Amino acid sequence: MNPSDLVIYVWEGQADIAERVERCMLNMDVEVIRADGLNLPPASTATPNAIAVVSVSVLEGARFTRQNVEGTFGGMPVLWVSANQRGASAGTYATEYSHVLPFDFTGAELRAMLARILRRLQSTQRQAQRSEDIIAVAECMQRLLHDVDTFADCEHSVLIIGETGTGKERIAERLHERNTHYGQGPFVVVNCGAIPDGLFESLFFGHAKGSFTGAVTAHKGFFEQANGGTLFLDEIADLPLYQQVKLLRVLEERTITRLGSASPVRLDFRLVAATNKPLREQVHAGKFRADLFFRLAVIELQIPSLEERGEADKLAIFSSILNKVVGEELMAALGEPPFFILDTVAQMYFPGNVRELRNLTERVGVAARQTQDWMAGGATERILRQAQSMSALTLPAEPTGAGEAVLADRSRWDMDERNRIIAALNDNAWKRQNTAQQLGISRKVLWEKMRKYQISNGEPEVPITSGATADADMEE
Repeated sequence: MNPSDLVIYVWEGQADIAERVERCMLNMDVEVIRADGLNLPPASTATPNAIAVVSVSVLEGARFTRQNVEGTFGGMPVLWVSANQRGASAGTYATEYSHVLPFDFTGAELRAMLARILRRLQSTQRQAQRSEDIIAVAECMQRLLHDVDTFADCEHSVLIIGETGTGKERIAERLHERNTHYGQGPFVVVNCGAIPDGLFESLFFGHAKGSFTGAVTAHKGFFEQANGGTLFLDEIADLPLYQQVKLLRVLEERTITRLGSASPVRLDFRLVAATNKPLREQVHAGKFRADLFFRLAVIELQIPSLEERGEADKLAIFSSILNKVVGEELMAALGEPPFFILDTVAQMYFPGNVRELRNLTERVGVAARQTQDWMAGGATERILRQAQSMSALTLPAEPTGAGEAVLADRSRWDMDERNRIIAALNDNAWKRQNTAQQLGISRKVLWEKMRKYQISNGEPEVPITSGATADADMEE
């Protein structure tokens, strides 16, 4: 965690957590302010790197369905401290309560949760590096755009590989736009999965007038339409084997003959193909011609998934699309979206990648624009809940870039023993040898117990009996 300029405001209510937060952050060069009864500045003037740590006992009755609760705490992202941990049931917590620590939190858990919030907070503040409408904050995306620019101004074929919705066509457009020769010509897009049987020759090669019934005029096929420019074949893996042979012949000879004509037409275009399938495996399985693959994959570009790109790119894309949907004038009037919205977007898994994120963003943006309110009378929360439920249905067993676990498994913890160890460490100025002697154990056993209980230097004791009173009411 980079704690530079981080300010933590603590609302402890009846939970007595402020001193523990101070102890946990003692060596982190972080300012901790007790905020109970403090008059906060408006959200628009709040410290950029400010986080609220709030006991739910501060909220009378702790009604977890309260809307826009972040406004109560100066617009800061809120880290809740609660005796009731966040469970699998979405009904227990509203969307705003994205970050919840148990009342007996350890210093390691507090620091890990603060680090996660701070990363997302800084992601929303960081200026995205853009290439026209291509957002690239993540290093993997910046590397991709560097490779695209490197190979854009040449005549060789390119194969783009990426999951559905990652923006393969936009990368193909960039290759076209940045080519000094072919960029002056047309950019022709063909979806190979949508070519009807029996029409491949007519659509790709074109036909002469009168070549068949209904051919009242001559027609240029896709190859001729792309002459002097770029032909982008999307979903190339869906092209049947017998059609792959014909495509390969055109690429080798660079000439075609229209149906019903005897005059060959010379071609000069650059081919860019794309697929969401592993073509090398398709080749090994005999479903895709090896000779065509090697013709296509002179240059191979792999587009990272949105999950691989990470939180920063998700938030940058979300903000960019949201600005377009809501409009600059209304965005200025509404201010930044509440942090819980940004946090929900950051931690969601989008199997449809940018396309799915765009859909969610447009729904949130339209709701805000029509009601001139980020909460949209509860519609925003319903939209986010629905998107989260869909995300949970499609979440892979081990998603790439999944967030690290923050909360420790307490099932085998003895909190009384943990507090005895901390008390002994305090008595001995945190000298482990002396502490081990006082406890009647070896230094190695002490170290193992400190690791088990997540006890770091300066760790405070947890008042176990207060945990039950930390929450007034957690029910819906």
